[in-house]
Amino acid sequence: MEVTIQLDSAHNQVELFGPADGYLRLLRQSFDVQIAARQANIIVTGKGENVNKAAEVIDKMQKHLIKFGSLTPDDVNAFITHDGSDVTVETSKALTVYSRKKVIEPTTKGQLKYIDVMLANDLTFCIGPAGTGKTYLAVAVAVSMLRKKQIRRIVLARPAVEAGEKLGFLPGDIQAKVNPYLRPLFDALEDMMDFTQMKKFMELDIIEIIPLAFMRGRTLNEAVVICDEAQNTSSLQMLMVLTRLGHGSKMIITGDITQIDLDRSQRSGMVEAMQILRRIKGIGFVELTQKDIVRHRLVQNVVQAYKKKAKAREDKKQNYRK
Repeated sequence: MEVTIQLDSAHNQVELFGPADGYLRLLRQSFDVQIAARQANIIVTGKGENVNKAAEVIDKMQKHLIKFGSLTPDDVNAFITHDGSDVTVETSKALTVYSRKKVIEPTTKGQLKYIDVMLANDLTFCIGPAGTGKTYLAVAVAVSMLRKKQIRRIVLARPAVEAGEKLGFLPGDIQAKVNPYLRPLFDALEDMMDFTQMKKFMELDIIEIIPLAFMRGRTLNEAVVICDEAQNTSSLQMLMVLTRLGHGSKMIITGDITQIDLDRSQRSGMVEAMQILRRIKGIGFVELTQKDIVRHRLVQNVVQAYKKKAKAREDKKQNYRK
């Protein structure tokens, strides 16, 4: 089967093809097709189903390039990985942030549901593996609401729990010690506004990025409060966070319950809270899956491999008990 795709003359073919035609090579490898560029056309040949999939991805790449003016390897990998499960998002579903010419849009059905649930509820719990956009989309909703003046501030918090390393061994004062734990939140914000604007908002306390313990005793009105990595909260910490919610505020609790770094004897406050609060109206629950991973295409394979290993270990234990 052969399909000819006419390229839009409005954008740069070099950006569409990637550095040294790297994006075209990735498409060839992913879909087992042949791709040739001839003047203003791309010709895709191979098995019918594979050609159609490759053509759909190229079309998405073109539209993305026209809309955002750039195309990254992560964008191309996301289009390839989520081929068939992507969603077409209406303009009303896009989240407008402070970066010029940039809107944040969900790329999977799970992410679309996540945004809908966050907007519809004052308290949202979201669990899912690494790379599914739990934190990124929560920050995007918060920044979009701040830009529309629907809230007055954003509070981003994380528990400072070590994953195999000791906090005390890090150099510097307490601020220097906790900064590495808060870095993912800074990264998300930096993608949605320039550094000068972010610094100004932080100086005015319009945006706070703090360790979880610093939330004690506060009432947060007209704010979006995001508790990230919440699988590492204790029961008391989670109760403390949940009771910070004030008038006109939203709270988003995110975490990966397969990566709990607490002592084995300590139960995750997030897991407990989701069980206790499941039936309360006004609280939303979202579970993102491996299909919603939008990082490098290998991340899905890594998550799947570890999932299989864990299942095999559990099956072995059950057989031993029998």
